[in-house]
Formats: sequence, structure tokens, C-alpha cells
Amino acid sequence: MANTAVADPESGLTRAQLAHRYGLRVAGERPHLVEYARRLWAYRHFMTAYSRAKVASSFSNTQLGQLWQVLTPLTNAAVYYLIFGVIVSQNKNMSNFIAYLCTGVFVFMFTQTAVSNGTSAITSNLGLIRALQFPRAALPVTVTLVQLQQLLMSMVVLAAIVLLTGEPITLRWLLIVPMLLLQTIFNLGLSMVTARLGAKITDLKQVMPFIMRTWLYASGVLYPVALFRQHLPHWAATLLEANPPLVFIELARYALLDSHQAQLVSPPARLWLLGVAWAIVMGIGGFVYFWRGEEEYGRG
Repeated sequence: MANTAVADPESGLTRAQLAHRYGLRVAGERPHLVEYARRLWAYRHFMTAYSRAKVASSFSNTQLGQLWQVLTPLTNAAVYYLIFGVIVSQNKNMSNFIAYLCTGVFVFMFTQTAVSNGTSAITSNLGLIRALQFPRAALPVTVTLVQLQQLLMSMVVLAAIVLLTGEPITLRWLLIVPMLLLQTIFNLGLSMVTARLGAKITDLKQVMPFIMRTWLYASGVLYPVALFRQHLPHWAATLLEANPPLVFIELARYALLDSHQAQLVSPPARLWLLGVAWAIVMGIGGFVYFWRGEEEYGRG
């Protein structure tokens, strides 16, 4: 009602009409989707520099520093190998269980940390959001870039593990690049979804570890994926085999592990189609979902 009242008796214009005449806009107004994407791209240098600074400072208070980027996934892999490889003896079901396990752990942790940290991308940066005007999507994008940089360092260690366990270097190793590209796009979209949900549901951060642990067990990280077919109904096994982390993990194993070719959960062509589909659906869907909540972030 206030916008329909005459604000300037001389011109007879309402507030809305005056704002339109002089190019005034509501603070925090959500731009059109294409314009929003253009603004986000304009901040690419900021996001790159910010992510590098976050990586440099993430372990600044520890004695081993950034070495923990490698030690963390290695420690997790060692614990999982002790439980599933030695105690449960899943290593008897495949020829190179160490490389199989490490590949799954390293790739899954990329998604796990991007999603978990994306949950607090908005709530942990409220001061920055309220002080500066910029596309809020830059925050979950930065979170994913941080995890990508840490993964790239870990992939060097993974390559060494794969070689030391007897796997040969083949041309398929080059496929790790498009696989990581697809997973990064997927993670970007998913971190935007969790960022918006985390901004609305403050308790989501407490629930997320349980969700990710369940997702870990459903992604064939710790044991042969063939067990799905042996112990689950056909429809449930088919559903789990289309699980995005499992798809990306299997693509990584296809690229790096020559001994795993006969044990792939699906033919390589189907895995690539699923990987592309998940990247497109989650990348675009997550971006649109986050954009629709642009005016909400930092309010209240």
C-alpha cells in the first residue's frame, strides 16, 4: 500500500515509480538468474583467492600444517582397512583391496567434506554477508574449491598407493580428469543445496554427520559393490548402484585400477552417462535452488 501512495506531489509519482525513474532497487534484491550467474562469474578471482587463503589457514595452528590434507584420508583409510580388510576380511574378495579402499575413501571424502562444510557456508559467514554486497553463491563455491585443492594434493598420494600395490600406469589414468570435473560440478550443486538448507535449519549441521556416514556405507567405499546384489532386492541394488558417490568412485576405480575392470558395478559407458546426468541435474538444480533463496541469507 505504501508504494501506491503519491510520494512526490509535484510530479504525482508513487515511490515505486520514482525508484524506477532513478534506477533505485531494493537492498538485497534477487537479480534474474542469468544476471546472477554473470555476477557470480565476475567474482571468480575473489573466490579463487579466498579458497587459497582458506586452505593455507586451515591447518595453520597445527605442527604438521597442510600435511594433514594427506594424513586425514590416509588415517581414515588405515582405520577402515583394519576393520573391513583385516577383521571382516573383505580383502579376500578382491586382488587389490588396499587400492580399492583408498580410492573409495579419497573420492568420497571430497563429496563428504564439501557437503558438510557447505551446510555452514552461510551461517558461519553472516558478518561478511551483512557487511558486503556480493552473490551469496560465492560462499558454497569457495567451500567446494577448498576441498578440490585439498583433494588434488591427496590424489598424488593415491597415485603412489595405486602404483605401490602393483597397479600399472595406463592411458585410462587420464580419465581421472573428466571424472573429477563431473564430481566437482555435482559437489558445487549439492553444497549450494545444503548451504540454503543449513541457513534455514540450524540443527542440520548436527544431523549431517549421521547422513554422511549412512551415505558412506551405501556407496561401496568399504566393501565390494557386488554385495548389494547378493543381499538386497533387485530394485534396491539397482537404486544404490545409481548412487552418485558410488558412480564417481567406480569411475575413479575404472581409471586407476586395472585389477578392478571385471568387478565394475556397471559398464563404463553407463557409469559415464550417470556421472554426466548427476553433474547436470545437481549442478543446475542446486544453483537454481540456492538462487531462489538469495534474498533470505543474512536476514533475521
